[in-house]
Amino acid sequence: MTGRPPAPARRTPRCDPGLVLVIAGYALRSCFPTKRRIGLALPAAGALLFALLARLVPDPAPLALADVANGGLFGVVLPVGCLVIGDAVLGAEVRAGTLHFTWLSPAGFATIVAGRWLAGFAVAVAALAVPFGLAALVVGVPGAVGPLVAAAAAGSAASVAVFVLLGALTRRAVVWSLGFVVLGERLLGTALSGLAQWCPGWEARAVYARWGPDAYSTLHRSGIPEGGPAAVRLVVITVAALIVAALRLGHLRLSGPSGD
Repeated sequence: MTGRPPAPARRTPRCDPGLVLVIAGYALRSCFPTKRRIGLALPAAGALLFALLARLVPDPAPLALADVANGGLFGVVLPVGCLVIGDAVLGAEVRAGTLHFTWLSPAGFATIVAGRWLAGFAVAVAALAVPFGLAALVVGVPGAVGPLVAAAAAGSAASVAVFVLLGALTRRAVVWSLGFVVLGERLLGTALSGLAQWCPGWEARAVYARWGPDAYSTLHRSGIPEGGPAAVRLVVITVAALIVAALRLGHLRLSGPSGD
């Protein structure tokens, strides 16, 4: 199939919760085959590996956990894992030319985007948030399980939404997603607090900075909302990204694997 196929004559004008669940279930089956599921075990293993490294740090366990959470869990595992998941639920199917099966359905664009995001978020919770909680147990800080899981889940929700948006904007979503992580979050986000407060990775850190045991001294960064306000900021990023993705999906040019 080349070019953008005609939209169905009758589309659901609003986001239909029932169809969202149907599309999410379909995305879980079609976007995450066995090989990709095995690949998602790597970020989980990375989280546990960083936890083992934290046990080698001579600092008290809560401080050691905050150290590895700063550069390892939130700096590497979370963005890389969410990039893979977010691209899988939309960008990969756009490039392969298989998204038109969903695109031609009577579901509204907002419903399609919400369903795809929900599938990615569910996978991110299982592949990232849960291992983050296990990492806290490995380090020996059981009080950090809840804050780490909450921070990872909120950060995953916003990150997956951003990568879904990039998948709806361009066929080269992987390139743009890498640019967002490397240039946006790691380089510019490190230098500019005004930009960092709109980056999911930095705001996820900020959630744990306030809620995690003894994490404030290590993860606090001036100019960035922390704790509850940071979680609210992540919700805003998620909603905004999904709204723009839904608006863009109606103008998306679909084509086969060799199309442009």
